[in-house]
Amino acid sequence: MHTVRFRDPAGSIRIGEWYGDGVSFGGETYDLDEVDVLPPTEPTKIVCVGRNYADHAAEMDNEIPDRPLLFLKPPNTLSGHGDTVTLPAGKERIDHEAEIAVVIEKAARNVDADDAMDYVAGFTCLNDLSNRDDQQQETNWVRGKAFDNAAPMGPVLATPEEVPADAAIELRVNGETRQSSSREHLAFSVPDLIEEITTYLTLEPGDVIATGTPAGVAPLEDGDTVEVELEGVGVLEHDVRIPE
Repeated sequence: MHTVRFRDPAGSIRIGEWYGDGVSFGGETYDLDEVDVLPPTEPTKIVCVGRNYADHAAEMDNEIPDRPLLFLKPPNTLSGHGDTVTLPAGKERIDHEAEIAVVIEKAARNVDADDAMDYVAGFTCLNDLSNRDDQQQETNWVRGKAFDNAAPMGPVLATPEEVPADAAIELRVNGETRQSSSREHLAFSVPDLIEEITTYLTLEPGDVIATGTPAGVAPLEDGDTVEVELEGVGVLEHDVRIPE
């Protein structure tokens, strides 16, 4: 089942079922143009993983690290399916990064990799928008990764059983495919990531792990339409606005 968070015509936030062209809750079904689709979770934090695909590490002139390269995106970075994302003005390069996002179901601390999937509520799509201008000048990546609406996510939450171990992920800009890979190419698997992260910090219910992006990252331009498609989940779509 695909669950969706949405704001209904009365302004109430609901969690319902997704049917592709509509959502349902409490015996009522709404067309998508009647509701606002929201990010499928409200995390306290998004734990992101850098250089988790060998081809992306190579295109950035780097290697896969010995242990997962971790950084954080705070809740202000969230945006949803169908949103128009306003990017920081005056930057030369803000890239798209398609990612498989893992949503945590229950509090997790010191979790062994063998038990890690017991803590996963499901999967969704995420675009880790990256301001390269500032990322290359700082070590903590606050300006580069944590600007407002820098993590479009959605449209739904799919259960772990619905997302294959070799699930394909693809990103398109204005219909043109720019990134294409699969879950099986992750350098560090989802269970390994959960084990490593929870050694250092507690993942709370609703928190997100963004598992890294494959090769093909590239700059976005004003007016672009971005689609991130994950097998078993569906398509996250959002537009881009860059102020002059």
